[in-house]
Amino acid sequence: MSAPLHIAVLMGGWSAEREVSLSSGAGVADALEGLGHRVTRIDMGRDVAQRLAAAAPDLVFNALHGTPGEDGSVQGMMDLMGLRYTHSGLATSVIAIDKVLTKQTLVPHGLPMPGGRIVKSAEVHERDPLPRPYVLKPVNEGSSVGVAIVTEEGNYGNPIAADVKGPWQEFGELLAEPYIRGRELTTAVLGDRALGVTELRPKSGWYDYDAKYTDGMTQHIFPAQIPDEVADACKALAVEAHRILGCRGASRSDFRWDDSQGVDGLFLLEVNTQPGMTPLSLVPEQAQHTGMSYAELVQWIVDEALNTPAGHEVAQ
Repeated sequence: MSAPLHIAVLMGGWSAEREVSLSSGAGVADALEGLGHRVTRIDMGRDVAQRLAAAAPDLVFNALHGTPGEDGSVQGMMDLMGLRYTHSGLATSVIAIDKVLTKQTLVPHGLPMPGGRIVKSAEVHERDPLPRPYVLKPVNEGSSVGVAIVTEEGNYGNPIAADVKGPWQEFGELLAEPYIRGRELTTAVLGDRALGVTELRPKSGWYDYDAKYTDGMTQHIFPAQIPDEVADACKALAVEAHRILGCRGASRSDFRWDDSQGVDGLFLLEVNTQPGMTPLSLVPEQAQHTGMSYAELVQWIVDEALNTPAGHEVAQ
């Protein structure tokens, strides 16, 4: 282990994922203190720059999720301040949180991702943007925030009723994608190494925000009981996406797999540049299965960040 440091743990904020971030940040801060580091916990407000300047840490552990902590805004601020911080830099964060920019970056390199198009939210009350079933999701939110699956027999109506609760009430634009039947898979990447593949089986419904963060609502199967060629493809695609996007430290790639199509049924959905560090989060879980404790994972992320000069952007 490196020498003890003064580390500011940045958490909370005002995104839809605030509570998840607070849980991630608390776990990280506790682990860092257990490792002997001095920790300043910062629940991000509009005065975040002043608080970081006053703390003058050796490193910032970015435990924020969603905007503005994961979309490049906070990264750019810390670059200007000359602060070292964990996880991906400005350009990578801008691209990866935007599902359209992610596709525009990865699909030309041959990574399989669902098709789809951007629609004005008001349009979905006039006609379906795609043949049913399809998925509507915000362009730049994580943790399955605001995702709706529209089916023939669903309760949204046909066309979708304007007074029915859904992402069309919260966002001006949405990404419409074909619904991929099958199974939910995810792969964590540390640096240039994929840790494995987890299958996520919600006890009911689908893997939405509640299923992700409510204990007991989703079964995590590691390693996923899938053919070797599909597992190998998940790991290779996750590492390649991490590399092309210029991710730093830890990332997590989420997939849908139509098991009736073999490896051709595998589609990358998104890349998370600041994956959760909560008790139910998948990166710590996969790390533990491969022999790395939560504290060791936190220290690895810290060490990786220390190897990148302050203000240095590595996205390609």
